[in-house]
Amino acid sequence: MVTATHPAESTTSDRFSHPANETRVQRAATALEVNGFTVLRATSAADARRIVLDLIPTGSKVHHGASQTLEVTGIIQELEASGRYDPIGPRIRIMDRATQGDEIRRQATAPDVMLGSVHAVTETGSLMAASSSGSQLAAYVGGAGRVILVVGTQKIVADIDEGLQRINEYAFPLEDARALEAYGVHSGVNKVLTINREVVPGRITVVLVDQALGF
Repeated sequence: MVTATHPAESTTSDRFSHPANETRVQRAATALEVNGFTVLRATSAADARRIVLDLIPTGSKVHHGASQTLEVTGIIQELEASGRYDPIGPRIRIMDRATQGDEIRRQATAPDVMLGSVHAVTETGSLMAASSSGSQLAAYVGGAGRVILVVGTQKIVADIDEGLQRINEYAFPLEDARALEAYGVHSGVNKVLTINREVVPGRITVVLVDQALGF
């Protein structure tokens, strides 16, 4: 059976799911650099994986948020299996949240290196990330010593208003369906972080990938 698609839904998907053209990518990259972010370019998921792993010093305590982008690039698997790093995820997954919640929170919010993605990058040089729990956001803001964000160029938007539209109308429905299938619960746009500028040189690196990756 073929299900009819509402024109608005088709327009939203087309608008937010395809990689941006080079003019828009360059505009966003330049604005990000002006705002204190380091910007690197990757041609593919495999190229992004190589770049990211090369950026992490051997032995670093590394954490990551839940991220389809990191999953599909193979970064999480390599991070936890290579033996080169000290991944926090496997350690806190076996801890008791009822009795060790404070320790879990401390380890998750202040790693040496935090990996993740965002849901929108504006052409004016801001990063936007939405979260149901907010567990990864503290590390992005200031808890982690260094943050590396891998972002497909389909997430480039004109400005913050369009970024919010992308989050609510495109990314959230996809993440909600994923969470319901994976965990049996709905997701939510409960906390939205906008980073307009990074004041610590070299702290946040954005790897822009010339593919549609993640939500």
